[in-house]
Amino acid sequence: MNTKTLDHPELAERFNRDEERVDWHDQTLWWIRQKRDKAAHTLPEWEALREAASRIKLNVLDNLDEYLVQFEANALSNGIIVHWAADAAEHNQIVHKILIDNQVSQMVKSKSMLTEECHLNEYLGHHGIDVVDTDLGERIVQLAGEPPSHIVLPCIHKKKEEIGEIFHQHMGTPAGLSDPQMLAGLARTDLRERFLTRRVALTGVNFAIAETGEFVVCTNEGNADMGAHLADVHIASMGIEKIIPQRKHLGVFLRLLTRSATGQPITAYSSHFKRPRAGQTMHLILVDNGRSVHLGREDFRNSLKCIRCGACMNTCPVYRRSGGHSYHSAISGPIGAILAPNLDMKKHADLPFASTLCGSCSNVCPVKIDIHQQLYKWRQVITQEGEASAAKSASMQVMSTVLSNHWIYKFGGSIGRKFMQWFPGLVSNKLNPWYKHREMPTPPEQSFQEWYAQNRKNP
Repeated sequence: MNTKTLDHPELAERFNRDEERVDWHDQTLWWIRQKRDKAAHTLPEWEALREAASRIKLNVLDNLDEYLVQFEANALSNGIIVHWAADAAEHNQIVHKILIDNQVSQMVKSKSMLTEECHLNEYLGHHGIDVVDTDLGERIVQLAGEPPSHIVLPCIHKKKEEIGEIFHQHMGTPAGLSDPQMLAGLARTDLRERFLTRRVALTGVNFAIAETGEFVVCTNEGNADMGAHLADVHIASMGIEKIIPQRKHLGVFLRLLTRSATGQPITAYSSHFKRPRAGQTMHLILVDNGRSVHLGREDFRNSLKCIRCGACMNTCPVYRRSGGHSYHSAISGPIGAILAPNLDMKKHADLPFASTLCGSCSNVCPVKIDIHQQLYKWRQVITQEGEASAAKSASMQVMSTVLSNHWIYKFGGSIGRKFMQWFPGLVSNKLNPWYKHREMPTPPEQSFQEWYAQNRKNP
């Protein structure tokens, strides 16, 4: 499916054609949100942890240049080869050159949203490099020819029967197999051969510690460890915002990350990489790709605190019922709707409008990003820059005029009620986007102002 020319409403409408899938997707993610709440409530100091994490990250953003220089110096002294990439293209070229220098045409890769952002798999595929994603969810969507739909649960939109069919087509497993344990076992067997035979492994980075020059990778499956420890060359791709100042700060984030993501107390594997083992080469690529520009946007820099837990997606009523692919961006959901316009405002102008602005995303964010406020601010910027659709701009101008004039508002409300009472078909029809997905309310007999005037009691 080509999604490049479609915006969020159109892609969401496609997802909504399968009502059973939508309901299941919605309920599953809300179940994970409830697990998050239970996990958070087990810690009396939860809000203190959130506040500490937020302040640590704000300190990093205020002093990012100094922490990056400190981190690079310590990483180099540890024997790590450090590269700097200004954008996605340079990142991909650096990875490709490392593979060429090592005469390698095959690579294993663990989950990395940064490489999804840079479209690394597609780039390497065009240059004859075979990349195998080893995270089970990432492997499933890779075989399906799809991008991840969620940053933590990349194949949350797939049912077990569909996964069984994908494995049957691409791995030769028995047709009709849908038992999750059996499917996971078959995938493990298939991936084990890849781990044992491929000399280069790429991982992402969850946290990088300026004080020590080490980086930490958090996984539940151990696939990042398997790849990195068996490979002759370990490549780690890292956004420059992943820095934390000191090792003692790591405990704050590890206690928040997985509780926010899946409701677990901690990830199964929190692996520290400080230096290459004997005989191994370790490369670390520090990637900007628009982050410096975002840092300079005062209203939006806070979103660089994101630790990629996905909690905002699990709670968002729009994401849950529209699916991750409707966001046509590597990072979907509320946080993606903030980050994507920074990379390409014109292409992603629709995303900040894919929100009810209910604030639930901000409430669950472990680092206290004001997500819904930033979405609202992006709407203003996009409209001012002329990137909003003509229909949306016109409707906003009409509403601005109505809501800023008491008499027009009062008269418009009266006329609207009359039309809904006398000519309901003018509102309740398929040409009205609201009516397509909602039951229109019964029009009131009078406005609140009229009711208040009638029922007002003098003191």
